[in-house]
Amino acid sequence: MLRKLSVAALAALLAGGLAVAPSEAAPVTLEAESAALSGGARVESEHTGFTGSGYVGGFVDANRGNATTRFTTSATTAGANDLTLRYANGTGSTRTLTLTVNGSARQISLPATAGWTTWGTVRQTVTLNAGSNTISFSYGSNDNGNVNLDSLIVDQVPASAPGTVEAESAALAGGARVESEHSGYTGSGYVGGFVDANRGSAAASFTVTGTPGDAELAVRFANGTGSTRTMSLSVNGSVQQLSLPATASWTTWDTAVAAITTKDGPNTIVISYGGNDNGNVNLDSIKVTPTTTVPPVEPGTYELERGFLAGGASVTTSPSGATGTGSVTGLGAGARVIRSVNQTAAGAATMTLRFRNDSGTARTLSLYANSLKLRQLSLPSGTQWQTTAQSVDLRSGLNIIGFHVDGGDSGGVQLDNLVLSGTAGLAARGATVPYTTYEAESGTTNGTKLAPGRKYTTDVAEASGRSAVKLTGTTQYVQVTLTKPANAITVRASIPDNAAGTGVTAPLAVLANGAKVADLSLSSKYSWMYGPYPFNGAPGGERPHRFFDDARILLPQAYPAGTVLRLAKQTTATDYITVDLIDAEVADPARQSPAGYVAITAHGARANDGVDDTDALRAAISAAQGTTVKGVWIPAGTFTIGSLVTFNGVDIRGAGMWHTVLQGVNRRGGFAPNGGGTRLTDFTFDGDVTTRDPDTAPNSDAFLDGQFGTGSVIFNVATNHAKVGMWVKGGDGLYAAGLRVRNTMADGVNVNGNSTNVRIEQSTFRNTGDDAMAMWSWDDPNGGTVSRSVFAFNTISLPILANGGAIYGGDDNRIEDSVIADTVFNGGGVMVSTWHASRPFGGTTVLQRNTFTRTGTHNWDWHNHTGAVWLFAERADITGAIALRDLQIDDSSYHGLLFSWQKVISNVTLTNVRINGTGGATDVFDDGAGTVSNANSHGMHFQVSGTGRFDGVTVAGVKGTGSMPMVNENGFTIQRGAGNSGW
Repeated sequence: MLRKLSVAALAALLAGGLAVAPSEAAPVTLEAESAALSGGARVESEHTGFTGSGYVGGFVDANRGNATTRFTTSATTAGANDLTLRYANGTGSTRTLTLTVNGSARQISLPATAGWTTWGTVRQTVTLNAGSNTISFSYGSNDNGNVNLDSLIVDQVPASAPGTVEAESAALAGGARVESEHSGYTGSGYVGGFVDANRGSAAASFTVTGTPGDAELAVRFANGTGSTRTMSLSVNGSVQQLSLPATASWTTWDTAVAAITTKDGPNTIVISYGGNDNGNVNLDSIKVTPTTTVPPVEPGTYELERGFLAGGASVTTSPSGATGTGSVTGLGAGARVIRSVNQTAAGAATMTLRFRNDSGTARTLSLYANSLKLRQLSLPSGTQWQTTAQSVDLRSGLNIIGFHVDGGDSGGVQLDNLVLSGTAGLAARGATVPYTTYEAESGTTNGTKLAPGRKYTTDVAEASGRSAVKLTGTTQYVQVTLTKPANAITVRASIPDNAAGTGVTAPLAVLANGAKVADLSLSSKYSWMYGPYPFNGAPGGERPHRFFDDARILLPQAYPAGTVLRLAKQTTATDYITVDLIDAEVADPARQSPAGYVAITAHGARANDGVDDTDALRAAISAAQGTTVKGVWIPAGTFTIGSLVTFNGVDIRGAGMWHTVLQGVNRRGGFAPNGGGTRLTDFTFDGDVTTRDPDTAPNSDAFLDGQFGTGSVIFNVATNHAKVGMWVKGGDGLYAAGLRVRNTMADGVNVNGNSTNVRIEQSTFRNTGDDAMAMWSWDDPNGGTVSRSVFAFNTISLPILANGGAIYGGDDNRIEDSVIADTVFNGGGVMVSTWHASRPFGGTTVLQRNTFTRTGTHNWDWHNHTGAVWLFAERADITGAIALRDLQIDDSSYHGLLFSWQKVISNVTLTNVRINGTGGATDVFDDGAGTVSNANSHGMHFQVSGTGRFDGVTVAGVKGTGSMPMVNENGFTIQRGAGNSGW
């Protein structure tokens, strides 16, 4: 089954073909006030924020059918161009205008902006003629107008992406022929002739050099017939039928992808109108891209093309000689390359950077470590790949190394990789973390090891691994033997609520090799909720849940591996203590302030006194914004933050997440970024949110909630007891790593607005009150489309409500290389959905190289089972391409894969998806609508129509009465490829 792929995603694919794209014309910006105006359109300057000398207004109801702004532009060659219109729409709702290009008209939508001084953009792809072109925006009789226009950017679409093989260069037979009647093609033409008269004979044969393994074949085509058409694809003699959806017209081109297998050397790829096809399409080009999983990098070497790229940085395979899958180019002003690395010990490391500089002169970049600028690097010119060695002070464990083109840098080089001394490499899946987790039930105890279970409203259902140890007597304990040194521990435990629902406190004794070293203070203030959503039932009421919370302590010394660490109940302050797990680690010493940073203590803040320090923090931020380094320093200690702090363009840095604590009070406290260049590093925010707000009555604060702008970085920050960990609006190039998000009342992270190129990696999430990690393309004036964003190398466990990960609409987003375990209530391991008023899916949405363990739940509200991976067409059909690759699904509570509900899900490909065990939730209970068990827990359950291609999909270990490897209720069309088994 073919699936659509956006132009942006296609351009990002690795080169696998032959052709090289010619250079394209530079974008042209046309100011609206310089255009030809008529019908009441006029130049205005009342509302600020415009570019040039003004903007064009007059698109009011009195001028409907008349007001027009007409641009004239020249193109060197005919072909596709992107038009980016800058506008303001303060009406509060989406408005429309008519776009006319050389006489061809279409209606365009302009979503509301925040006000008349807030300017947004929309993009349209059109075909321009060689020479002069006329582009008009008018208030047509079928429009609702009432917008202002600022400028128009005209940007030529590249003729061919690197690696693309044009169809007109193929060997043609049986009536297939080169044509150029319909515009919008790349290269010099396209191939037609796939008409009924040539059924069984028309063919285009390509020869492409490949590598052994799985690959994707991208086909650019036009199908103006109005219905889906089929063609035959042969790759080295292996034949499959392709399905090509209708495009809007013969001048509208789309791209689709098929999973294929290639061999080393030349590969013969034939697309033909076979005897069982219905043909009648035009072919423009193909491209082959290997998809075999890239193995983890060897310790010591870190490929930079696999890092975070922003500000124009991109991957290229030219020139040759780079290691890995390519190198990084596009390092102009504002570009950034950030790579996470893992060090065995703190101290000076030798970093060797491999680069290429063909410019003829030395070029410069700025070197960063852990979001702090170290120095400017000078990279000499040469005609080959070169290396430069640098000494860099790094911490033990996770670090991030950045190469930025700052002001004063010349950039203009290519970067290949970096090699570090004393490095350990990163985890293949999930986050690389400094702590070791010890499950209580795997330790030694004279208490009670609780039998595993997954029934919502039981404590074991919320325990890691679905079991824990309960201590009731004052002589009971649980103990583990350290396998690595530790001087700090975090204990996840549960103690009872009180009648008022305000919680109780109790000490938990900590002993090392039999000697008591500390009392760890436990609290149930932030746990225990009751009733259905939003869980505001009275204490002791129905549906009790959210039993566990975290408590942490720095121990008096570092204890070596082999130490027996005992947790003992030596108190009568609580009837019981249920211990779930222990995270033990070596916390680094408190860090010192970088030079030039403004300390909050210089503006009146005092550690550990319980007095609100919010004003002191605001004053320090204001002072730092007037300095060169723009840094704020928060020393070791606990500082009280009683309200939201707005800031942008500064680095707020603490002494370490074990040493600097910002404490919220009375449900309030946190940060509200309102611009780019924001950095937050090395501290813990501990909120004071005890209940979930109703959706329509917010009454608490998130740790981070705001507009992150361009180029923000968050590193090595922990958050606990906040409403939400991060609520990201409008982030462009936001990078976050090393986060510890715990015990939120709602989402752990929610990326929304018009956020683009956001990457959150190497982070851990536990006990979130809603989706642990979500991308939400909300179809609302306050929302927007999330695009090209990635959640990667994260570890997610025990979301109390909803999903481990979720993608609600959007373009070209991915969740990859992550570990997700133990979902609890009304959710899956990952959901891909049009739920929550989300926008449609565009480009290709990808779930790849993820492991799911004990995920999927029973939905108590809808009274049905969910899946570890859940594709949910709720508000609308899902027709954008969805790719599921290299997924390991183990011991699902109910279904392995679930496609729901009663709509269409099409353009889905599954490659190497292994489902090993379903129906793992053996509890029998009543959910209010009847008896629930693991009956009918299927390997794959389809409750939709649509289409998908399945290669290497295996199902085994299905459990429960009536459970089947595959159930297809609504006629979902499955194209079976190679390597499937068990269904």
